[in-house]
This record gives sequence, C-alpha cells and structure tokens, in this order.
Amino acid sequence: MQRYSRLAIFLHWAIAALLAFQIAVGWALEDLGARGFALFQWHKSIGISILLLTFARIAIRYWKPRPALVEGGWQGALAKAVHAGLYLFMLGAPLTGWALVSTAKVKVPTLIFGIVPLPHLPLPMSTHELAEGGHGLIAWLGIALFALHVAGALRHHVLMRDGLLWRMMPARSPLLLFALPALIALGFVLGRAILPEPAPKAAATPAMPEAVGAVEEEAPANAAQVADNTANAAAPAEADNAAAVEEPVGPPPSWTVQPGGTIGFSVGNSGATISGGFSKWTAKIVMDPDHPDGADIRVEIDLASASVGDNYQDGMLAGDEFFGVAAHPKAIFTARGAQKTGANSYRASGTLNLKGVSKLQSIRFTLSGTGKSRKVSGSATIARAAFDVGNGASSSGLDPKVSVSFAFSAKAE
Repeated sequence: MQRYSRLAIFLHWAIAALLAFQIAVGWALEDLGARGFALFQWHKSIGISILLLTFARIAIRYWKPRPALVEGGWQGALAKAVHAGLYLFMLGAPLTGWALVSTAKVKVPTLIFGIVPLPHLPLPMSTHELAEGGHGLIAWLGIALFALHVAGALRHHVLMRDGLLWRMMPARSPLLLFALPALIALGFVLGRAILPEPAPKAAATPAMPEAVGAVEEEAPANAAQVADNTANAAAPAEADNAAAVEEPVGPPPSWTVQPGGTIGFSVGNSGATISGGFSKWTAKIVMDPDHPDGADIRVEIDLASASVGDNYQDGMLAGDEFFGVAAHPKAIFTARGAQKTGANSYRASGTLNLKGVSKLQSIRFTLSGTGKSRKVSGSATIARAAFDVGNGASSSGLDPKVSVSFAFSAKAE
C-alpha cells in the first residue's frame, strides 16, 4: 500500500498531538482567570505552532504525491469534506485566536515560547466579539471533525480491515501503530496535567464600600494623632515649662539614598502570591530622627520599571489594566511630618498619587544606625481598587490589597 511521505507523516502526528493538547487546555482557560496566565501563553504559542505546521503540511500536500483514495461514493465525499474541514480548523482556530488577543481591551503581549514576540494584528477593537465568537465556534466544530476523522480511520482499519492506517506510518510496525496514535492521547493528558489546582474557596466577607477601604489605611495614623493630642492635654505643666526652655532645634538634615535600595510589592493571587519590584525610583528625604514632626518626604517611582520576573506579566503591568504607564509614568508619595511610634520606628501619613488618582496613604518604617549613616526599612498596604489598578478580567483572582516593602541606606548631607 502506498504511504504518505515521511515528512507528511511527521507533520500529521505532530499536529494531531498538539491539537489534543489545545483541546484539553482550551476547555479550562475561561474558568482559570489570573491563575491561567502562564497556561494562556502556552496556548497561544502552541496555536501559532499549529498554524505554521499547517502551512507546511499544505505545501507538502501539493509537493509530494498522495496515496489514491480508497473509497468512493458518499463515504468518500464525506471523508474529503472532513479533511477539508480539518484544514480550515487548523488555520481558522489560530487565526481567530490571534485576532481575539489583538483586539482585546487588555493588551497582553505574546512571546512565542517566551522568546519570539508576536505582534498584534492591525484590527479594530469592534471586531473583538466576532473574533471571540468565531474562535469558540471553530474550536467546537474542530473537535467534532477531529472525532469524525478518528472514527473514519478506525472504521477502515479495524472494521473494513483495509490497512488504511499503514499509509500514515513510516514503516509497517505494530509498535508504531500503537505509539503514534498514543501521541494524541499523550497530548491530551499533558494538557490536563499542567492545569493549575482549583483555587481554594475563600470565606465570604461582607462587601465594603471603596471609600471605607481608603479611609482604613489612615485609621492607625489618625488614632495615633488623637492619642498624642490626649497625652499632650494631660501632660503636667512642668513638662510644658521644660519644653519651653529647651534649646531651639535646627533645620532637619537632608538624606541621600545610597545605591542598592529596593522597593518591592506582593499580592495574593487565588491562593498563590505574585511578588515583584521597581528597579527605578528616587527619594528626597529631609528628617531629624529625634524630631520627626518636621520631616519632608517625597518618593517617585518609575512605573515602567515594575517587574515580576515574567516577560508576559511585565508587559501587562505597563498596560491600562494595571499601571497605565503611557498616561501615568510615575507614582509619587509625599508626606509632611512623621510620628515616632517606638524607639526606632515611625509612621508617616501623606498622599499617594498613582494612575491619576490621589489618596491618603500611610507608611511605617524603622531606622537603624547612628549619626549620619542610617538604614531604613518599612512597609505599606495599598488598596489597589482605589487607584484603578487591576481593573480587568485577568485580575479577578488578585487580593484587594497590595503589600509594599522598601529598604535602603541613606547618608545625611
């Protein structure tokens, strides 16, 4: 019996295995949300691979002679229709998927297998729903055609015993007859195996208005101020007199931040944690550690320098769903005055301007060292929704609050 060329045979089984992987993964992607981000990138990479392999398969189909048809009549016509439909599926599914990504509101960058950038197609946003609907419809039609193709091959080889499958084997070997079709099952099993674990069910919590969440960040600072005022009102008159005769305090020193400092962030993500940081930022600090009420703090962060160590997600951070770097390249925190909360610990209440929104924000920090050289470390908790950070479908699994930490050394001028 005449066989297909070895190259055609290789492409046939490779594409079949990759399609099985795509089917296994595609069923689960919609329900994974942010947890499926890495898997979504694999899905796109495999999809483009199938597209390129299909173009190669079509070229070889006309370059190398094919075996003659083994059946005529309506059965032969049905077989030819299924083959034609499969080619449309192998071309249409990746192309509509590419169009879907290109027209999405959230522009997720695509790197094929994390290496080769894939540009977005120049399509209008208005075609997004069409691309999304077409991709889903083609996928389901492809699954049906895939099943019909397998059923037809088994009918010929098992029921009619005409040895049809040998045409798609490089040699007449029972081992290959088992191993090559097993690649399809293996592709499906691998696709299911790499799916993330189901997200743990969080305990239901009552909804809280956004305004209340924003005020919550300032509650500790306000409470401390009330406590300070109460303590001052109750202080003995002798203490007031002693303060009146103290030597006047000079201007607070300015501090220069030394290289090597860090600003990091972390946020829960459906039971896991995403951590990252900013590589570019500046700080102007004027403060006397013994008299922090005269402090003047300004920190500017280059939002384009945000990274979580993954090229795909770093590209998303710069987009409108998260930091909107094109319109708002910097986040700025300013504070006038600070309160001492312990031997070497402080709290500064100020304003955070992020993504065009200004909100009250407090930070806590500690100082170590003496004289003109100090080490600073601190933290803050930011309600991301108040700044419209994480406003898309891919952010649905993220916790509402982001933890920020910082550490650096500074020298007094």
